[in-house]
Amino acid sequence: MKLADAEDEAGARVEMTPMMDVVFLLLVFFIYAFLSMSVRRGIQVSLPKADGAVTPGSQVLLVLTADDTVLLDGRTPMAPDEAVSAAAMRAKTLDLPVCIRADRNAHAGAALELMAGLRADGVSRVAYQVEKRK
Repeated sequence: MKLADAEDEAGARVEMTPMMDVVFLLLVFFIYAFLSMSVRRGIQVSLPKADGAVTPGSQVLLVLTADDTVLLDGRTPMAPDEAVSAAAMRAKTLDLPVCIRADRNAHAGAALELMAGLRADGVSRVAYQVEKRK
């Protein structure tokens, strides 16, 4: 009488541990890649120094560069009137405040025109972003 060996009954066998290790490493890689791509890379502006309160939460961002170029959300260059209209529509639709991030070398008139345009379009919550004094 012949006894059956464990190898005869098992047949082909797939090892799951190495496959799970590879899947885990791929998952970690893609999460890291996603997080590194989602970092905002905006225009660098030299903010004026002042005392101000921190406003938490989401907001619509208008960036005014030193050469008076207006960027909606820090990425899309637009004409000032178009940027004001788009920011006002987004702020009213999503019920968000508008933050103007103006370079310290930008003309004050351009920044004030942005704020006046937003107020004329019905946006009541408008703030300027500043650098905290030391």
